[in-house]
Amino acid sequence: MQKTILSFGETLWDLLPTGPMLGGAPFNLAYRVNSLGDHGIIVTRVGRDDYGNRVVEQAASLGMDTSHVQRDDFQPTGTVNVTVDATGNPGFSVVPNVAFDFIDVTYESLELAGTADCFCFGTLVQRTPTARLTLSRLLGVTGNRPKFLDINLRKDCYSWETINESVKHATILKMNADETRIVAWALDIPNAPLPELCHSVVERCTLACCLVTLGERGAFACAADGARVYVPGHDVQVVDTCGSGDAFSAAFLHEYLRGKPLAECCRLGNALGTMVAMQPGATTPVPVEAVQNFLKEERRRIREPGLEAFEAG
Repeated sequence: MQKTILSFGETLWDLLPTGPMLGGAPFNLAYRVNSLGDHGIIVTRVGRDDYGNRVVEQAASLGMDTSHVQRDDFQPTGTVNVTVDATGNPGFSVVPNVAFDFIDVTYESLELAGTADCFCFGTLVQRTPTARLTLSRLLGVTGNRPKFLDINLRKDCYSWETINESVKHATILKMNADETRIVAWALDIPNAPLPELCHSVVERCTLACCLVTLGERGAFACAADGARVYVPGHDVQVVDTCGSGDAFSAAFLHEYLRGKPLAECCRLGNALGTMVAMQPGATTPVPVEAVQNFLKEERRRIREPGLEAFEAG
């Protein structure tokens, strides 16, 4: 059965060295959710400008639901200056005071939040009081449905309070390796090896699951039931990693919302994230059949030292 996943937050243009590419973690997530056969809906806001028009046009061309894309008459569409290093890893500088900073509460978005199978949010969109209030009101009607937090810490776009309040509302937390140290500091959790640190986060925050993406070295997951799973990375040629973490999230949720084992959720997430990193931009299509074929291929795996004991079979 198709699942409905609400993705709340920023839609923006990644201004890459090669030119602008449509992105923003919530937008990327909604797009990848759709590509897997579920119904991903983005609740966002863009300017009434050329970039905003192009968001709506391109989202529609990608087969996305644009009924919750708000238009702003005063603020421009979000942009982020992106640099990519020699290994394909991006650096971000997010422009402030843009349309997604002022996402408004609507009756339709409240209704959607109250019925969606999963609610996804992050920290970047919470840098203004307006967006934080909107998020709070939407979270207030989600009930006990899964709430997926991609912590997504960007320079000058989060605070200790934002981290703490966000984690309180989440049932699933996703972060990357660098973000684990910041989150542990914000939650006053002692530094420890990754498995123990994730276990502490799950217990402290009463999460169902904590996910850590490790780039080329795969992903680790820790669940409240005691399950700990490590999926090593695939040895591939990386083009750029923009959107690969969002692809991991979409594929993980696709399996998780169907009650699949943690290892299967991570395995599909890792595969789709890897394939997105093998091509430019965050929204270049990856057919489902290509992901399934990728999983069948024999490739050299790249492992994170110390996690071998948790490797999924």
